[in-house]
Amino acid sequence: MSGCKPETKFERKPDWLKIKLNANENYHELKRMMRAKSLHTVCEEARCPNIYECWAVHKTATFMILGDICTRACRFCAVKTGMPTELDWAEPERVAQAAEQMNLKHCVVTSVARDDLKDGGATIFAETIKAIRKRLPLCSVEVLIPDFMGSDEALKIVMDAKPDILNHNIETVRRLSDRVRARAKYDRSLRLLKRAKEMQPSIPTKSSIMIGLGETYEEILEAMDDLRAHDVDILTIGQYLQPTKNHLKVVKYWHPDDFARLREEGYKRGFKHVESGPLVRSSYHAHEQVQSAQANTSQANTYN
Repeated sequence: MSGCKPETKFERKPDWLKIKLNANENYHELKRMMRAKSLHTVCEEARCPNIYECWAVHKTATFMILGDICTRACRFCAVKTGMPTELDWAEPERVAQAAEQMNLKHCVVTSVARDDLKDGGATIFAETIKAIRKRLPLCSVEVLIPDFMGSDEALKIVMDAKPDILNHNIETVRRLSDRVRARAKYDRSLRLLKRAKEMQPSIPTKSSIMIGLGETYEEILEAMDDLRAHDVDILTIGQYLQPTKNHLKVVKYWHPDDFARLREEGYKRGFKHVESGPLVRSSYHAHEQVQSAQANTSQANTYN
């Protein structure tokens, strides 16, 4: 595999990253519902390349709570940056209503970073989990949380609500973390994942890495090792795509064969599920990830 040294030139987008647009009635129906309920999705705000597949084909979406203005300005992310003006306490119920209307079996909830709030928005996360469970008792709930600036108290609020999966992304390798992420710290993210598992050992933890920002293959493997050392169960790996000309440029487009090898490396290291591919994002096929992780956990328990 190539990747011993970071690439220095910028490459043209390859054919395997072409996205088929499929804005059918499912897509438009979801869009109308989100606007009617004044809800945001990370699919739209972060310009996810899979929005047409998820909305039009699978009729799934990742809800983004706590508004659409982030207090951080990460150099890879297209979400708006600024100072939020309010906290919407009715938002959890509207998310639950939308999840019920979509008849979801697995619901993913993420948020902007809210460093302006004492608990970083943890209470709204907890209330959203509870609201979804009340309306859809059989629906599993996955939360993709910010780092809460390292607050154990904020994390405990979320973990006490017992999501089915706790997701927090390290985003990139250690060497590039400070350049890619705003205010977030690589070791703080690892600690959060470890503390989440210590608080609720039975709840699977999950993280994601973008590649193509100048990392080496060896650094990707080191990031995997770091996550496993902190007992992370599920890993997703995807190709970084530059959302606008103002964001970090793509240094390298990794080939699908590289992603396949990285998937194998992940399983060798003990991850219960690895989703690895050019267009993979943190919540891509999330409903399948939780099923796979649970199946692998049950199998391991049987052997033990």
